[in-house]
Amino acid sequence: MPAPRKYSDELRERAIRTVNETIRENPGMPVKRACSQVGEQLGIPGPTLRNWFRGPGQSPGSTATTTDPHERLVQLEKENRELRRANAILRSASGFLRGGARPPLKSLIDYVDQHKDQFGVEPICTVLTEAGAKIAPSTYYAAMKRPPSNRALTDAALDERIQTTYEANYQVYGVMKMWKVLNRQEVLDEHGRPTGQRYPPVARCTVARRMKALGLVGAVAGDHKRPRTTIPAKDVHPADQLNRDFTAPAPDNRWVADITYVPTWAGFVYVAFVMDLFSRRVVGWRVTSSLHTDLALDALEHAIWQRQRQGRDLTGLVHHADRGVQYRAIRYTERLEELGIVASVGSKGDSYDNAAAEALNRVFKTELIRRQGPWKTLEHVELEVLRWVDWYNTTRPHSWCDYLAPAAYENAYYAARNPSTATAAEAHTTLH
Repeated sequence: MPAPRKYSDELRERAIRTVNETIRENPGMPVKRACSQVGEQLGIPGPTLRNWFRGPGQSPGSTATTTDPHERLVQLEKENRELRRANAILRSASGFLRGGARPPLKSLIDYVDQHKDQFGVEPICTVLTEAGAKIAPSTYYAAMKRPPSNRALTDAALDERIQTTYEANYQVYGVMKMWKVLNRQEVLDEHGRPTGQRYPPVARCTVARRMKALGLVGAVAGDHKRPRTTIPAKDVHPADQLNRDFTAPAPDNRWVADITYVPTWAGFVYVAFVMDLFSRRVVGWRVTSSLHTDLALDALEHAIWQRQRQGRDLTGLVHHADRGVQYRAIRYTERLEELGIVASVGSKGDSYDNAAAEALNRVFKTELIRRQGPWKTLEHVELEVLRWVDWYNTTRPHSWCDYLAPAAYENAYYAARNPSTATAAEAHTTLH
């Protein structure tokens, strides 16, 4: 049975008639004042009587608006405020409402929580419901009281690891590299030292989902126009010993070399790299402000010094480059002959004949130059190249090396053939 009404219909009718009579006898009296006066006499709260009264001569069920200018102005201002608030809510929620489909409940709850201080919970829920994204205030309050799920707690911990790893590695890791690195990470103690215990395995799809939620994307190499950094030599050149076969059975069996450029505020600077095809390790590099032969020769000397310091024999090694005059210079070719290194060059104007070195240049530009600029001076570029090469060789997972770092890939090769304590313990060789 419905609850009994507090005021009878007869009392409601009498109160409204009395208000009408009072207004008739006192022209200009505001309706609010008349309702308060009559309500006090009849024992009815003034606001209650005002809700019943819809205007002079109107019954309780009438929907006519008041003719009092002041009351009408107040009513219009209230409607205007509500419309402005509804429009503001819809504008701020347009990001997830424009798709047409109902947004996920979590998105709605997050939106309400973010804007509740500005608009209020109930107005937001009302506007969103009218826009087709139904959510009740009770749903929001229940979600706020509910403790986070196990998945939410796991995601939060994983998000912290992903963000830290991403920031510590030039912000270049995509899903695949991030997945490989996370599954190799060890738990650290309170002093930041590895404990020898690894984190629980994480699925690749989970890493992709969390990186998408965090807005993290890996560096993507693209095609960019660039000036020429080498000029083809006109003399007789050696044969192409690789024929686009950029593999090697062991370290120091095949090297490739190339030159790229970096624009700075002080003009162009040029970077030469020498890379080992077995592990894709950068074994030598040099940064200068000119394209003279010394640029390529200094990078070669760096590579020779690096390998000879490690006790490597370079006799019979194949050194492959393009037909640039730097690599065909007399001083350069004589240095190769002194060490018994076999020179190899690709065909004229065909970058595919030196694709591995070109790929290294592209990675270098994508992961460092285009993300960390603008570049000021040669010294600025040189310092960051030093850091990037060390990170590339010792930390960055490389798909060619089964997602090991190039230095670790070489160490595993030598450890498998010479499992001595010294070789197996070698873990972090830098180019400093």
